[in-house]
Amino acid sequence: MHPPYHWWRTVFFLIPAISVYTIVLGAVSILSSLFDRRGHTAHGCARLWSWLILTTTGVRVTVEGIERVTPGTTYVFVSNHQSIYDTPVVFASLPFQLRIIAKESLAKFPVLGWHLRRGGHLFVDRRHPDRAGILARWRALVSDGLSLIIYAEGTRSADGRVARFKAGSFLLAIQAGLPVVPVAIVNTRAVMPKGRLRTEPADVRLIVHDPIQPPAIRQPTIRDARALADRVRAIVEDSVTQSCNSIIPTAT
Repeated sequence: MHPPYHWWRTVFFLIPAISVYTIVLGAVSILSSLFDRRGHTAHGCARLWSWLILTTTGVRVTVEGIERVTPGTTYVFVSNHQSIYDTPVVFASLPFQLRIIAKESLAKFPVLGWHLRRGGHLFVDRRHPDRAGILARWRALVSDGLSLIIYAEGTRSADGRVARFKAGSFLLAIQAGLPVVPVAIVNTRAVMPKGRLRTEPADVRLIVHDPIQPPAIRQPTIRDARALADRVRAIVEDSVTQSCNSIIPTAT
């Protein structure tokens, strides 16, 4: 049996196109860090990169609830994770200076890793997490008015279900005293699920919920973080479940 059309389109059109976007905009991003230490130009490159990927792939994003957040405010956006397309969707859709907490191995990737490091994104060694160091770097970002986006499941969902949120990031959010914004991403698995080398056009939703102010605790424990993580996950899971039944059918 021959591979389907979208496999050919992905391998011989999308992958080369996205590689060009990454190299060109990554180079501009890295060069911009020489005169823009705050990383705002690099973030602009990331937003353009995201828009190009979504447009080339045929992903149409509907954003709901953006009026619930205030431009210029520093937030911790916490999202579910369905696909590698989640990041382009988030960066293209949220009008904030965003930084991510990424696994340390991403820093080793040519161009992409250089862009992330020079752009002020945070890296964490999941085997030996340095929470104190991450919090110190996080507070430096906050002083520049930058927001964070966290995929609290820790990895992409294999079946679309929202897994339990890891508590570590929420402990940092409580310590930093930053409002947490639950974000639900719906239907990016239709574009490219985990483990499949093929993309397809699709309609995607990004749903922004009301910010949650973490409890003011001087020395929060992992139990405090777990309570906040479960609260945020319940909001995201409910939103994903309801939206899956009403999502616009995938385009062909």
